Amino acid sequence: MKEFNITVVDTNNPKILKFEANQFLAKGNYELKNIDEAKGSPLAQQLFYLPFVKTVYISGNFIALERFDIVEWDDVKDEVAQQLVEYLNAGEPVVNEAETQKKQPITVYAEVTPNPAVMKFVSNKKIVPTTYEFKNIDDAKDSQLAKELFHFPFVKEVFFDENYVSVSKYEVADWEEITMQLREFIRDFLADGKEVVSQDAIQKTKEVIEQNMAQTNYDDTSQQIIDILEEYVKPAVASDGGNILFQSYQEDSKTVNVILQGACSGCPSSTFTLKNGIETMLKNMMGDKVNEVVALNG
Repeated sequence: MKEFNITVVDTNNPKILKFEANQFLAKGNYELKNIDEAKGSPLAQQLFYLPFVKTVYISGNFIALERFDIVEWDDVKDEVAQQLVEYLNAGEPVVNEAETQKKQPITVYAEVTPNPAVMKFVSNKKIVPTTYEFKNIDDAKDSQLAKELFHFPFVKEVFFDENYVSVSKYEVADWEEITMQLREFIRDFLADGKEVVSQDAIQKTKEVIEQNMAQTNYDDTSQQIIDILEEYVKPAVASDGGNILFQSYQEDSKTVNVILQGACSGCPSSTFTLKNGIETMLKNMMGDKVNEVVALNG
């Protein structure tokens, strides 16, 4: 059996530290506030014997710990990592999944998008680490949720971002007839603690992103455009249930090529938005380096 290794990863919260394993640990997502809540997780119970552990989070391939103020992570993180390695390599259980089958408190609400063919279903919890787009059921082999959504005859495409699902429908159905059904289906799927995207697929995506970043050397203009899209455009596009990706910059024609995903892909208002929003913004911020923005549907 492959040995467990642990990598210590900082988070945005200085009190919370992630301990990432090189193997899958649990199917569901668990947030445990005390040793009583941890009765279904022998590992979490053991961690609560450490006096500085306030909260234990278990999900996928990592364990995250929130500490009390009595210690600093720099003083104890190596010991905790070593304890986790020894525990996991001893073959001890992380979570007894059968004992933790109660549904998680998940809420999902439906939100209209500028694209009349797309509805956005927003969760109160993070569901995926990055964006995923599925054009058909064959694309969805690594996502149980996407596969099951494609079993609805009116579902055309599925798009995931951090805390929402965008569903594109065929014209055969009206949103008034199907929104409640989809919302409840997605909520129940998440509340059951099922995997939205497989851990293998998430790891492969992470490796591809890191590889692309290492191999891609953008010129200064392209990097400026990417920074502007990330800071000013992506949040607005995400709020509409879509995503925008930089594809290329043609210096001779001063053309910026971008890829639209999710609700923005094929959206009647996307061209208008690009011409009157993104293109204008890039021209104002980049001067004469940008002449036109061309959108390609993902």
